Amino acid sequence: MVLELARPASWDGLAKAWRGVQADLELPAPAIAVSGSDGYQLWFSLAQPVPVGQAMGFLEALRGRYLGDVAQERIGMHACVAASAPGSAQQPVPPPVERGPGRWSAFVSPDLAALFADEPWLDIPPGPDAQADLLSRLASTRPEDFKRALERLGPVGTPGSTRTPPAPVDAGGRGNDPADTRPAAAADRQDPRGFLLGIMNDRTLELQLRIEAAKALLPYFECGRPL
Repeated sequence: MVLELARPASWDGLAKAWRGVQADLELPAPAIAVSGSDGYQLWFSLAQPVPVGQAMGFLEALRGRYLGDVAQERIGMHACVAASAPGSAQQPVPPPVERGPGRWSAFVSPDLAALFADEPWLDIPPGPDAQADLLSRLASTRPEDFKRALERLGPVGTPGSTRTPPAPVDAGGRGNDPADTRPAAAADRQDPRGFLLGIMNDRTLELQLRIEAAKALLPYFECGRPL
């Protein structure tokens, strides 16, 4: 999973999430990367795969908790999927990648991250041994730790999130308040389908996040009808 802050690059901003996942959620430190163009990235490694919708929900919760005051167009959220999965061609490619002449993406150490604020790239290809050494010090998140982190983050709109909780919903996922027409109200429901439906229908969220939620919902439907 990748969380990016760009246009312009700001390590001070993304460092809040980097520190928070360790201090607040007790997760291993994610890898830090400069994008090679205009941003910083956090790369999260999981010991076992999770549904794409769950991964994107985790990133959205991090965005709300630690980057809620940042314009959403500056934030990128991506989930790396299996090569055979639909849409895998658009997934982010881990560093190093040459994004332009003399502009390489690379993993960087926490103590050096702030040095790349004006130029978030390397002028030459990063050495494979140095990159391997950086990554070898990091750990993948275990399933039980990821589950605990999701519980601590809570659904969108709970304490720690900067989004306003929607009005209570009825069985169809509609707000009981007649003035509340936001489909995202279903996101507060505790069942997985309700949560994913809320993300898919919430027009305030990034389009890619809504698409990933729709993909995760596919197993629940057959010929247009719920299973």
